[in-house]
Amino acid sequence: MYTSSSSSSSGPIVVAGATGYLGRHLIRALQAREQAFRALARSPLKLQDLNLSPDQLVAAEVTQADSLRGCLDGASVLISTVGITRQKDGLTYQDVDYQANINLLREAQRAGVKHMIYVAALGGEQMRHLKILAAKEAFVDALKASGLAYTIIRPNGFFSDMRDFLDMAKGGRVYLFGTGQFRLNPIHGADLAAFILDRLDQRHTELPVGGPDVFSQVELATLALEAHQKAIRITHLPDWTRRATIWAARTFTSVQTYGPLEFFLSMMAQDLVAPRYGSHHIADFFAQEAQRA
Repeated sequence: MYTSSSSSSSGPIVVAGATGYLGRHLIRALQAREQAFRALARSPLKLQDLNLSPDQLVAAEVTQADSLRGCLDGASVLISTVGITRQKDGLTYQDVDYQANINLLREAQRAGVKHMIYVAALGGEQMRHLKILAAKEAFVDALKASGLAYTIIRPNGFFSDMRDFLDMAKGGRVYLFGTGQFRLNPIHGADLAAFILDRLDQRHTELPVGGPDVFSQVELATLALEAHQKAIRITHLPDWTRRATIWAARTFTSVQTYGPLEFFLSMMAQDLVAPRYGSHHIADFFAQEAQRA
């Protein structure tokens, strides 16, 4: 049996948000390592393809505290990937990114769980004014003050977040704000899952992490166009158009619309480079996604 940490010997790891992008990668990684775990999900049927046993599945609604009662009994570590990019189903960022995680934290305290790992975002501490990050960082504050051992994981974006480049490239042209020289190194979900499980014993810390390759926005746009076998056509829009778009979205649309747009456009105006980790390369990801399109 493979174990990366002695933490796994004292009880199963519980993954909250198991049906999400990162949650599913965590479950696959736990299966490969033969570590004891439970997957907490609102709709366990969405995990059918992972062939989990009944004792590995826990049905609960994280936004409803009563449904969590007993879900974490006997667990050694709680990993929460709970969060939303777009508000839907009548739920807000405050409902999910903050309150749902507070519900999990309180249940972890009641159940005697010793360690909670929370997946936040790189630079979130300095970007609390963004609607998406305000709720996440409020929970980070609560977790740090809870007395529970904690680990805050701060990835700088997933490969899947880079599909906007691919979507534009499919039409034959990519639009960038400014010079496009801001750099980033997004990480694949499988690599991030491995990073988390390899650091179960690191507590009371915050860990930034990115993928193995650092690219400028221009270089990512070029990779996306090449994946679609398109000529390299990149249009540089003046940065004032980005700022004006954020202002207009905040002024004339609901948070459901401007929340993700504000986040994306704000992140496009800065370097997002974190310590490199992993073996998956975004050029391969773009090529695979382009073939599926």
